[in-house]
Amino acid sequence: MTTTPSPAFSTCDFCDTFKNDASGAFRVLPPVWRDFGGISTFSGPVSTVQCFEDNSLVKAAVDSPGLGRVLVVDGGGSLRRALVGGNLAAAAARNGWAGLVVDGCVRDVAELAASAVGIRALAAMPLPTEKRGQGQRDSAVQIQGVWVRPGDWLYADADGIVVSSTALR
Repeated sequence: MTTTPSPAFSTCDFCDTFKNDASGAFRVLPPVWRDFGGISTFSGPVSTVQCFEDNSLVKAAVDSPGLGRVLVVDGGGSLRRALVGGNLAAAAARNGWAGLVVDGCVRDVAELAASAVGIRALAAMPLPTEKRGQGQRDSAVQIQGVWVRPGDWLYADADGIVVSSTALR
């Protein structure tokens, strides 16, 4: 299965439209992300993984059908271990994930750039994780101080990343 390109959108336009929204339904992630994937603009409904220096559940997620979703990985902002590498990015692209947003590190940067999936993360780190099978799947997570819930919609482009409780167009 291949990921189809997302329809055109602009996070800036979304922010112009929702800049006065006080409901909490529209959120903007802080500008701390680096673009590592082969697709720079992506969007989709959110699935989450919460883990810390253990990517066992990330692997299980990307090995499952993505169905155009975006996997948001709450790695606790750790800069000590990479939660996603070339093999997991290839699996995500093969299984139809639109993108990955990792609150932590990635590795195999050249392979990530060649993968047909969007990937945002904090930094590159060559050290892999341990596999302990720990973490949670599809629970509300706080990414860089912003709540992201399964079923939210995430939009990422060159200007940033926004999250909404409903699909935006």
